[in-house]
Amino acid sequence: MDKFQAFGKNISSSFTPFVARSQQYVKEQLGQADEKTQLPPDYIELEKRVDALKQTHQKLLQVTSQYSKEAYDYPPNITESFNDLGRTIGDKVNLLSHATSPSEAQAAFTAPPSAKPQPKTFNHAIARASLAGTQLLNQTNPGSGEDPLATALEKYALAEEKVGEARLAQDQQIQQRFLAGWSTTLNTNLMFATRARRAVENARLALDATKAKAKNSVGRGMNPDDEMVDEHWRAEIERKEDEFVGQTEEAVGVMKNVLDTPEPLRNIADLIAAQLEFHKRSYEILSELAPVVDGLQVEQEAGYRKSRDGS
Repeated sequence: MDKFQAFGKNISSSFTPFVARSQQYVKEQLGQADEKTQLPPDYIELEKRVDALKQTHQKLLQVTSQYSKEAYDYPPNITESFNDLGRTIGDKVNLLSHATSPSEAQAAFTAPPSAKPQPKTFNHAIARASLAGTQLLNQTNPGSGEDPLATALEKYALAEEKVGEARLAQDQQIQQRFLAGWSTTLNTNLMFATRARRAVENARLALDATKAKAKNSVGRGMNPDDEMVDEHWRAEIERKEDEFVGQTEEAVGVMKNVLDTPEPLRNIADLIAAQLEFHKRSYEILSELAPVVDGLQVEQEAGYRKSRDGS
């Protein structure tokens, strides 16, 4: 029985402050509270800065979280078969190079998958479409020599596959070095700041609720700071004030730590570095391809003009 009574007292002691804070909060929302302890201006300024930092993290994560989805730039208007995704462009080019007839070429192009499905990225899709074009052109023009457009498309397919692989490498770096850190700041550091601020608000509500009770206990219209206030209430108010000040000081420290940490800026630098590496690699790949295709185009145009002049 004693244990049950002790348990009941513990429940009551933890529940009563919650009720008092809730009642005080409702009074403030309805405009029925006699007074509301004001937070220091510097504290309010810190709250605004933390809120801005939190919103910044949320907005950027909404966009950059796409880097964790392989197909974020995959065209929604195309349909590729299991065989289309079954082999890399390099594998298909190698198989096609050993084909000695159109039927062998077709068999090589539609060879069974040898590994997991190939990535669904925009660059990989371009590569597969380009190589399919090469195969179609060669099938309909057998034995007439090398088709310059088919040759260019094959080389373009190989290059685009490399660009697609570079994009996947970029995405992996961004997931590991940006998204992970950015999410940690939002879900851990800023969450700690939110908890600290909630503790301040609870302490303030408890203080104002105690002041209101003290005022009611000594008579209507009496100021709880007057000498007539019962010593019990005076001590209780002082205790609540100490708790409020302590929670406020702790929250200030937590918010300053969140605002001063260099991690978010480091994460942004890592994001930019990953993007830069991808664009550099893409530039290198396409820069190597461009003069080759330009050469094919010049050669074809010269032949075209020669045939026109001859006719």
